[in-house]
Amino acid sequence: MEYFTVIILSVVQGITEFVPISSSGHLVMLHNILPELSINEMTFDVFLHVGTLLAVITFFWSDLVKIFIGWFKNALKFNFKASEARLGWLLIIATIPAVIFGYFLENLIENNLRSNLIVAVMLIVVGALFLLAEKFANQQNTLEKLTWKNVLFIGCAQALALIPGTSRSGITIIAGMVMKLKREAALRFSFLMSAPIILGASIKKIVPLGETILGEENILIFILSFMISYIVGYLVIKYLLKYVANHSLNIFAYYRFALALVILLWFI
Repeated sequence: MEYFTVIILSVVQGITEFVPISSSGHLVMLHNILPELSINEMTFDVFLHVGTLLAVITFFWSDLVKIFIGWFKNALKFNFKASEARLGWLLIIATIPAVIFGYFLENLIENNLRSNLIVAVMLIVVGALFLLAEKFANQQNTLEKLTWKNVLFIGCAQALALIPGTSRSGITIIAGMVMKLKREAALRFSFLMSAPIILGASIKKIVPLGETILGEENILIFILSFMISYIVGYLVIKYLLKYVANHSLNIFAYYRFALALVILLWFI
């Protein structure tokens, strides 16, 4: 039964980290439903997030390398107009709000807002924002049109993802569309800016858990969860980018509403 729980949680994390339906909301709910794990829950979740982090890095490896090299070379020359250098700076700016909010408010949010009611409310709120963005947002720009003000707005929206049920990818896609990005461009930027955020959050949690991880007897569970979340996450990124090119995001809004209703009826 424990391996059943591990597989379900790993698959769900791989899907929901990138599909805009809230990974934290699903994990909070499933931890309350599935048989309890014998290992530390926080340690397990860290391995899930490291798996999805590797999925992002692997899929966008060539893009990330070009951005880093372009940013590094042109930063030394104080040339910030080159496309890769410019995108690198925009990603840095977009990351700053989540870093600040995460540093000061993460523990407060995790200790006080990890409830089924909060998850249900945020599922509904962000779902409604999806419908509004699809209907009213003027989706016409590519990543080349982004300005520092645009990405600062997207970064502030990303900080809201600390609240369970919000969905980091969901709220940043909405913010990108509000900033006139095409749906696919908003999703791609959301994926690119997820790498430093997931990396930073994972490092922050791994450091105090170092001894727990090294001394853990159930290392097979950690490896299994890591591999499943990585493989599923990679496939989700690949096919979601293709899907959003020709389809609206309304289906995810309807799913969020349905899940919120299930949570309210089941738990509340």
